[in-house]
Amino acid sequence: MSLSDFITQPWRWWRQTVTTLGLFNALLYTLDRLLARGSFGAVRLRRYLFVAQPIGQGRLQALRPDGNTVVAATPPESPLLAQFPRPPQVIRARYANGAQCFSACVGATFAGFIWFQRKAYDEDEVRCRYVMAAPEESVWDFDVHVEARFRLGRTLARLWQAVDAHLAAQRVQWSFSRISAFNPASIAAHRRLGTIACGNATFLCAGPLQVAFLTMSPFVHLSFSPRQRPSLLLSPPRGPSPQFH
Repeated sequence: MSLSDFITQPWRWWRQTVTTLGLFNALLYTLDRLLARGSFGAVRLRRYLFVAQPIGQGRLQALRPDGNTVVAATPPESPLLAQFPRPPQVIRARYANGAQCFSACVGATFAGFIWFQRKAYDEDEVRCRYVMAAPEESVWDFDVHVEARFRLGRTLARLWQAVDAHLAAQRVQWSFSRISAFNPASIAAHRRLGTIACGNATFLCAGPLQVAFLTMSPFVHLSFSPRQRPSLLLSPPRGPSPQFH
């Protein structure tokens, strides 16, 4: 679904997009591409799916150990941070805000990381705050990254295995996250982890203007500055819940 295909082969691109994302998300994704192209990037559309992943339920425990892969908590003074594909100021800000990180190395090579945070997290793509309704049993995970050369292996699963065990030991039961509705690979990866759907949000951003359409309170939010952002309260799933699709 490259932009060049969208320009040179629109019908083929459209059929592929509908097949991959579904009709509604394909329409929004196409609108996002048109808006971005017509405004030279000044206008953008973001659509997120919110999911909750159960912690400590044995789904990842069956993964066999790999003596060549080491996954461990990464403290703010770790020299491994120099290999992270993120700006140093971003990493420092995350630790200052209370975030924690687990990273993976295959042999002596950095392979990936997962970040998570308690209580609340401020979205970095749009203006929105995610608040844990039950912070004693919930976390927010974000910026799950695996280096390109390790994406076909089990590095991601081993990262999640270590994080799952760590959080389960702290009696955490759920890890919330958001997925781009325009990213089928991420959707598929979260489906394999047994995530549960718990809402979605669509953001239209044009310069300082942001309009948010949400499936939870406040449902619709209009803002014109970084100080104005909706807060979404995320509650742990109770009772039978649909698996994420």
